[in-house]
Amino acid sequence: MSIALAAGDALIVTDVQNDFLPGGSLAVADSTAVIPVLNRYIACFRARRLPVFATRDWHPPNHCSFSPQGGPWPPHCIANTPGASFPAGLELPADVHIVSKADTPEQEAYSSFGGGRLHALLQAAGSRRLFIGGLTTDYCVLNSVKDALRLHYAVFLLVDAVRAVNAQPDDGCRALQEMTRLGAVRIRYEELSV
Repeated sequence: MSIALAAGDALIVTDVQNDFLPGGSLAVADSTAVIPVLNRYIACFRARRLPVFATRDWHPPNHCSFSPQGGPWPPHCIANTPGASFPAGLELPADVHIVSKADTPEQEAYSSFGGGRLHALLQAAGSRRLFIGGLTTDYCVLNSVKDALRLHYAVFLLVDAVRAVNAQPDDGCRALQEMTRLGAVRIRYEELSV
């Protein structure tokens, strides 16, 4: 398969934040491996003047997903802290569209489309095909892909630029299977016509 980028395409870099990287409060195995791969995708989109979106968890300190509030996760990606920042090695362009989510105490938002802002920005940009990678395969990427398909975008899942939490050992594999079953097309960087 060879995929040529064209007008109407957009790249979505999902939740690549310090707290999900080694040393972070919710570190994901092998998560740093997505950064150089995503940088290659970002360079391709920039070269073609196609939009790049970066989503981020932007939690208040008392977010409902945190274990002190009865949620499943340790506190992570608290707004305006180093853990919520994008890593220095992620080469986001100056004109990147940053979308914050899960930024109120009582609302979880695994999907990048939570709150509707991303969808509105994509519509304003005329985006029809979305190329989605980042963290994590089995939570934020999965739910973002599901919502994108529900909103009638064509979705390309960047399988070389995602990693899973794997709370259960096969969660990542199951998420990949579900996204494919729902209509996402799995691609790797080598399959882009660059």
